[in-house]
Amino acid sequence: MSDRPIRFNAKSHVGRVRKVNEDSILVLPDQQIWVVSDGMGGHEGGDFASRVVVDSIAVLPHDMAPTEKLGQIRNAVQAAHRTIVHESETRHATMGATVVALVLADGHFGALWAGDSRLYRLRQGKIELLTTDHSVVAALVQSGQLTWDEAGKHPQANAITRAVGVGEELELEKIRGDAQPGDRFLLCSDGLNKYATIAEVGSALRGVPIEVVTDNLVQLALDRGGADNVSVIVVDVG
Repeated sequence: MSDRPIRFNAKSHVGRVRKVNEDSILVLPDQQIWVVSDGMGGHEGGDFASRVVVDSIAVLPHDMAPTEKLGQIRNAVQAAHRTIVHESETRHATMGATVVALVLADGHFGALWAGDSRLYRLRQGKIELLTTDHSVVAALVQSGQLTWDEAGKHPQANAITRAVGVGEELELEKIRGDAQPGDRFLLCSDGLNKYATIAEVGSALRGVPIEVVTDNLVQLALDRGGADNVSVIVVDVG
């Protein structure tokens, strides 16, 4: 995508309540890879798990062919899964992390995810949620009993059904598609989407310079309580 310059902005905030930021973010603009991981397991658990996820991706070779990147990221996350499982067994504690990873190459995007960290795309002013949460309430959404926005207020909204480091096997979901000039992608932890509807996310992304959009998104979550860590990465296709 050398003919389509990529711009990005990223921010992670501990929030108003928690003392430790269990989120980790990774930006590799030269490789056109961006990652958000949201840890769970408390201090020395969740932050460890999310850091293992992003560190595993960060050490991937710099000379990967575009067609190899998603597969290599998948392998890295699977390796992180095994590391976290082993550490959980050693500590006799439950820990894990969500992950959402975005790759851009040759006019296309690819993404992998597990858990409830999300990927949105703003295209020609219209917002679209590209990922599907792996959570208890997601099943209610898919059966038509709730909307995504209603799911965020459900008592079991925080109960995820898939995470890196949890369970014997990790199943990562994948999506691919085209990336058009003017597209704006948003990766975020649930510290944002639990406070903002999909329409509100779209409004926050629309017509705002890349230099301030992440600050605005984080401030939105903080203004509405900020009880969780919040991490956002915005990526613009030139």
